[in-house]
Amino acid sequence: MSEGWFAGLATDQVGAERVREGSADAPDAWPDRAIEAGVVTSEEAYYDRLHEATTAAARTAMEERERADDQQVIHAVRAMDDAGRMANELAERVAEWAGSRDAASGTGIDYCRELAATDPAEPADERLVSLAERAIELDDERDALERYVERVVRDAAPNLAALAGPTLAARLLALAGGLDSMAKTSSSTVQVLGAEEALFAHLRGQAPSPKHGVIYVHEYVRGTRPEKRGSAARALAGKLTIAARIDHYAGDRRPSLEADLDERMRRIRTGGEDDGAA
Repeated sequence: MSEGWFAGLATDQVGAERVREGSADAPDAWPDRAIEAGVVTSEEAYYDRLHEATTAAARTAMEERERADDQQVIHAVRAMDDAGRMANELAERVAEWAGSRDAASGTGIDYCRELAATDPAEPADERLVSLAERAIELDDERDALERYVERVVRDAAPNLAALAGPTLAARLLALAGGLDSMAKTSSSTVQVLGAEEALFAHLRGQAPSPKHGVIYVHEYVRGTRPEKRGSAARALAGKLTIAARIDHYAGDRRPSLEADLDERMRRIRTGGEDDGAA
């Protein structure tokens, strides 16, 4: 590129797209060239205009990132967790309140559903039933969000979703900060995502190094004998990292990843392999 990003721009044009997509083969005295071209009248004016263009470019990039499928997955899985937590908290409140009125009362969301189907006899019962209905609505919303997450994450990260399962894949994306971040993350970091407190305690010398984070919920880790779980977690994290990189940089579906992981886990569980690269 021999012309500056500002070449030919009208005074009311920002130039954000050129700043985002343009490049130069070599450094140049761009403020002087902008003045010579009549785009600006001074070096200060050049940098003011450049600041405006770079700010607009960054804002557009952030908006595009927030609209990306993986970011929608992150928002949804966090909302799912929030809805579930609030539903359980309300259900506990309902159980405590109901217990003060009926010794035979139950607990949990199932009891809320039972209670919501009754006809309140007193004002306190009306409020209790209403609270139970709120807990049910939040629980139903949690389920709806989970279905949404499972659908969208298969499009945003098909290989990761296939290896981890859609819900775990979504949690990993949320913990990593998105598909781009996870694709650039080492497998050792993926292995302990979600175990940050234990990791910090280990770094302070107060606890052993954690073997796994949220990937523990995967059957290949949870269902492996304790003495082999470290190897299983490393193997799984390695394949998940590869899957995230393929999803981010290539985007094509690779069923061979699942077959490779299955074989690797078979060797670990049968004692044929203790550790090694993914």
